[in-house]
Amino acid sequence: MKLMSEAFIDGGALPQHFTCDGEDMSPPLHWSNAPKAVKSFVLFVDDLDAPDGVFHHWACYDIPAYHTALVEGAGRPEGFEDFRHGVNDFDELGYVGPCPPEDDGLHRYRFRLLALDCAELAIRTHPSCEEVETEASKHVLAQAQITGLYRRRLDEGSSPG
Repeated sequence: MKLMSEAFIDGGALPQHFTCDGEDMSPPLHWSNAPKAVKSFVLFVDDLDAPDGVFHHWACYDIPAYHTALVEGAGRPEGFEDFRHGVNDFDELGYVGPCPPEDDGLHRYRFRLLALDCAELAIRTHPSCEEVETEASKHVLAQAQITGLYRRRLDEGSSPG
């Protein structure tokens, strides 16, 4: 299985548009070569370099098997009723983009897609990203990932504090 985006290449910079410094929209993603037995997909977006360990930005689950893409902005819970969203580490439902501490260096954001052998996860309404990951891990047929990079810088003329 392969995961791709028109907005950035694997290992390349995430455009500011998809971060807290821009419009905070989820980037467009598409995938191919899913296993024939797939019944649904789940997508995770995590900051692998957060100061306190992995930070969960989005979990999107119960994505029907006929999907091969998520459009830009699909991370907004309203308007996309054919799949569900978990509660991220910002304590919000849906996608919140990269927003590392200013001058904390380059952070890696992993977009990870799992193909599952079940149509729906047996999970409560509005689960945390970690709960989605725990349940999804029981049903994985295949996975794919891409990583985007983002760094925030202090505005010129401002001082840290």
